Amino acid sequence: MRLLEAIRSAFSAILANALRSLLTMLGIVIGVAAVITMVAIGSGARNLVDWQIRSLGANLAIVTPGNVTQGGARLGAGAASTLTDEDAQAIRREVDGVVAAAPFVQGAAQVVAGGSNWGTRIYGIDLDWFEAREWEVADGRSFDPEELRRGDIVIILGQTVARNLFGEEDPLDKTVRVRNVPFRVIGVMAPKGQSAFGQDQDDVIFVPLDAGRRRVIGRNYAKDGSVGSIFVKFANEQDIEPGIESITHLLRQRHRVVGEQEDDFAIRNLTEIANTASASANTLSILLAAVAAVSLLVGGIGIMNIMLVSVTERTREIGLRLAVGARPRDILSQFLIEATTLSTIGGGLGVALGAGAAYLVAQMAGWPSLVSTNAIVIAVGFSALVGIFFGFYPASRAAKLDPIEALRRE
Repeated sequence: MRLLEAIRSAFSAILANALRSLLTMLGIVIGVAAVITMVAIGSGARNLVDWQIRSLGANLAIVTPGNVTQGGARLGAGAASTLTDEDAQAIRREVDGVVAAAPFVQGAAQVVAGGSNWGTRIYGIDLDWFEAREWEVADGRSFDPEELRRGDIVIILGQTVARNLFGEEDPLDKTVRVRNVPFRVIGVMAPKGQSAFGQDQDDVIFVPLDAGRRRVIGRNYAKDGSVGSIFVKFANEQDIEPGIESITHLLRQRHRVVGEQEDDFAIRNLTEIANTASASANTLSILLAAVAAVSLLVGGIGIMNIMLVSVTERTREIGLRLAVGARPRDILSQFLIEATTLSTIGGGLGVALGAGAAYLVAQMAGWPSLVSTNAIVIAVGFSALVGIFFGFYPASRAAKLDPIEALRRE
């Protein structure tokens, strides 16, 4: 009953000075709103970066040509292709944990269909590509093994290419020309979206690896079965690091790289890149929230200030309560509840304002936001703690008043 009476008294005091209470809560409202907004935007950015990088495929590494030296001149990484189909087959066959090793070549080409044309990226691939990239054919079908073996002139379109060449028309079994080579459309890929580097992943076409090398991208690849790069997909994230070591040892052996000679290939762990980017975004989110949390401390100081004023204004009331039997701890709890109520209501209003601000920023700037339950609970809980912490001194000061001296004050 004493607690209920203290709560009732606290609400009465707040409502008696509604405007002052609202202005007192403003610091807490702004602080919590800032925290919620910053955490929401930071979490959304982290999720976006993570999704964009992982859209390349999970548990993925990529093997690319390394530095090439000719006649004593270092030509730099990628100056010449040092990888082959056989390298990909050896990786798939001999390295533990590998579920797909997808060699590919890539280039740029103008695609023509009837009176429409579109400039896009072209990839020559094999069947492992779709498993490595976790990408499915939405309409039609994928390449069959015989088409890949023969290097048939068939093609699969990305969503962007299909839309720009055919509009709403069904592109299946239509003919498109790539560098004057007629390809028959056998499929359209599922939408993939934008990559972490801002590139439209659906603006692409796929042809069999051998057809791409011989007919479209360049005969230099076809001379010795060379490929531009190899995507390697592992069964689990734990397999990636030992797998990369095994691939390094295998390729050095196959390419006859001995002793201190520099590798003529490079391997990048895309999962590690994704984790690093996600950790960076998470750190940024924490820093933004920490800066915004300073507003909560400012709001807490405002609550302490107004509670000290309240104690001074209500000195006679406190003296009267003490004189008729109220204990110091009753006075303490009354003012603590009043301060905590102010800060908690401010926290609730701040959550609503912060969620609205995060949504508004997401709509206006095209920046994703994610308001998490944990952020809301922590923000409201912290605002209540701010009320208790900054309200304790004024409350203890009120509880220590001498009733006789308090009643004498005007």
